Amino acid sequence: MASADIVIVGGGVIGSAIAWWLKAERRADARVVVIEPDPAYGEGSTGRSLGSVRQQFSTPENILISRFGVDFIRNAGERLGVDGADVPDVQFRAGHYVFIATDAGAYILADNVRIQRETGADISLLSPAELSDRLPWLNTADIAAAAIGERDEGWLDAYALLKAFRAAAEHAGVEYRRDRAVRLLRTGRRIAGVELAEGGVLEAGAAVNAAGPWAGALAATAGVELPVSPRKRTVFTVTTPEPPEDPVLLVDPSGVYLRRDGAHFLAGSSPLPGAPDPDAADLDPDYTAFDDLIWPSLAHRAPCFERLRMTGAWAGYYDFNSFDQNAILGPHPEIGNLYFANGFSGHGLQQAPAVGRALAEWILDGESRSLNLERFRFGRIAANRPVVERGVI
Repeated sequence: MASADIVIVGGGVIGSAIAWWLKAERRADARVVVIEPDPAYGEGSTGRSLGSVRQQFSTPENILISRFGVDFIRNAGERLGVDGADVPDVQFRAGHYVFIATDAGAYILADNVRIQRETGADISLLSPAELSDRLPWLNTADIAAAAIGERDEGWLDAYALLKAFRAAAEHAGVEYRRDRAVRLLRTGRRIAGVELAEGGVLEAGAAVNAAGPWAGALAATAGVELPVSPRKRTVFTVTTPEPPEDPVLLVDPSGVYLRRDGAHFLAGSSPLPGAPDPDAADLDPDYTAFDDLIWPSLAHRAPCFERLRMTGAWAGYYDFNSFDQNAILGPHPEIGNLYFANGFSGHGLQQAPAVGRALAEWILDGESRSLNLERFRFGRIAANRPVVERGVI
């Protein structure tokens, strides 16, 4: 029977980042095998993400994760370059997140900015007049305050980052196996191996659940209840006759977001308030919110979008953590060789560099040393200690 020291289920950006940190950075004397059913990543979360990085969270740990992530991404060519190959270019472009608040949300926004500044992020809190000076194309009549990231925010080619992590991990000796994990084989307080759809059973010294939207279903095969499931999020491409040029990602109080992407703009939203948000069974774009929420919100906030035209749409998966929409990381409290890197709820790309490092530390050192991420451990679910993050989009 085949065996590996560490089996990582899921070869997306999270699984590949963990593999890279284990073998390339930490040079672990271990056989690391990544199980990934789709090496083209056609339906994975990474390639269909918005590809953005921000500092504007309300939880210090999330801010620190992203601060490390943006520095890593900015230097990804150097960090992930492989001898004899082209230096990877993840096409990071500096930009600015802009969160807008009405009177109802102004206090929360100001408190978030205070936490961000205390954690080292360069975020400015703007009055309506200051926001209008910087972005004159916005309607600020009903605005009480805005927050803008002055640096260390932007966007990148998500697929390029994934491919760079994978190529560098393989160069360091990580094995990628094209197969699908059917079941985690549990024997008492350990995972004995992973049953594969085509390759029989792969014995495992340690198993890492990095299965993205399907992580909850995988965990259930070992009798573990993990509150992670696939949710669908649709991104629309739009154009307008008089487009603004500012490199910003605007987050409106309605939940609608907008940012420029070449000659087009990308727009989307969280689900409509009170609307169902079921587990997703397909990636067909959901056009429900466009006419009811997105278009009216954009036209109100930025009159130059009153004559916008939708030119396309695509959908991607969120690995949605229904408990608190934050990452679930580290070892299981009872199954000592089972590790989690799940439930990022749309933040996985920007968190991948720090999460990869943290999981490598948990596996090799027994604790997350570089950043204290104990708050995100699995045990908080049974203890009913949700991490409250007010910056979820």
